[in-house]
Amino acid sequence: MRLAYGGREVLHGISFDIRRHEIFGIIGPAQSGKTSLLSCFNRTIDFHPHVTVSGSIRLDGQDIRRVADVHGLRRRIGMVTPLPVGLPLSIYENVAFAPRAAGLRTRAELDAIVERCLRQAALWDEVKDRLRSLGTALSGGQQQRLTIARALSHQPEVLCLDEFSIAIDPVTTMRIEDVLKELKREITIVLVTNLVQQARRLADRTMFLLKGEIVELGSTEVIFSDRPAERRTFEYVRGIFG
Repeated sequence: MRLAYGGREVLHGISFDIRRHEIFGIIGPAQSGKTSLLSCFNRTIDFHPHVTVSGSIRLDGQDIRRVADVHGLRRRIGMVTPLPVGLPLSIYENVAFAPRAAGLRTRAELDAIVERCLRQAALWDEVKDRLRSLGTALSGGQQQRLTIARALSHQPEVLCLDEFSIAIDPVTTMRIEDVLKELKREITIVLVTNLVQQARRLADRTMFLLKGEIVELGSTEVIFSDRPAERRTFEYVRGIFG
């Protein structure tokens, strides 16, 4: 696939696959096209003016560029952005919003979904006694975890995380990383991170993206070994550049 903003191409004919129930890591310096790539997966790229996407992106064999029900697609492919964007609602309603919009009304079912998602986002123990408080009143790290919980409420098939740990303290980051390892049993996770050691800890396979091109894609063990296929990979993961 290729992606361009106006006349500026930022993804240059890349092609790769993501396997079911894996954590697929994407690393690379700023301006490499990582976030643009993620935004293609659930078609939030469509909000950008003068953008051109060519090629196909397939989910279960279906080209998502041709999907008419974009809202349904975004339920299947959840997205968590670098900075938390909480709805101006209570903690409870932030998580219950999507199930309600899908027609779920039973309180017991909503309660179960809210608790499950907040637990998965390592937030339940901190907020279970104040679920009616505004989500936007939480700390930055808590709001980030709330956005993860909200994304999980869709029960997505794929969860895309774009620098999810940017506003979270190291201890909480490690807790969520443990949750992600468990979640991959149920869903596929695509993890964009500038923290190369985070990819090393979490990803089953890692793709090194540089200036809109794939430098190397392989098992994380090989990517972070002393002898990856590309010298640039070796230099990037060891901080020689980037």
